[in-house]
Amino acid sequence: MRIEERTVGPVVVLDMAGKLVAGESQGLKDKIHSLMMQGRVQIVLNLGEVSYIDSTGLGELVSSHATVTRHGGHIKLLNLTRKVQDLMAICRLSTVFETFDSEPVALGSFVVVSSV
Repeated sequence: MRIEERTVGPVVVLDMAGKLVAGESQGLKDKIHSLMMQGRVQIVLNLGEVSYIDSTGLGELVSSHATVTRHGGHIKLLNLTRKVQDLMAICRLSTVFETFDSEPVALGSFVVVSSV
């Protein structure tokens, strides 16, 4: 699993590639933990290059969602392949995660809090 981080305004986009499976999903957990320690809680996971997710990978997505939510943030999913979309629907996770096909729409979905 390869994870590349980039920042777009207040949002962190994690571009992921490979398989999110047992033995390779620890990288996501570590990355989310690091972001939480930095107070960066608006996250988009770009899954466009993720070819396969097993039960451990699904568990890491759910765990990441719970961690970010506990810290007052949100994780949103971007560019799910048809296979990953079907998996999310079967596991009823499509009701847990907001998913997007467009990065600008995903980025725009975060509520901007002004300090007026």
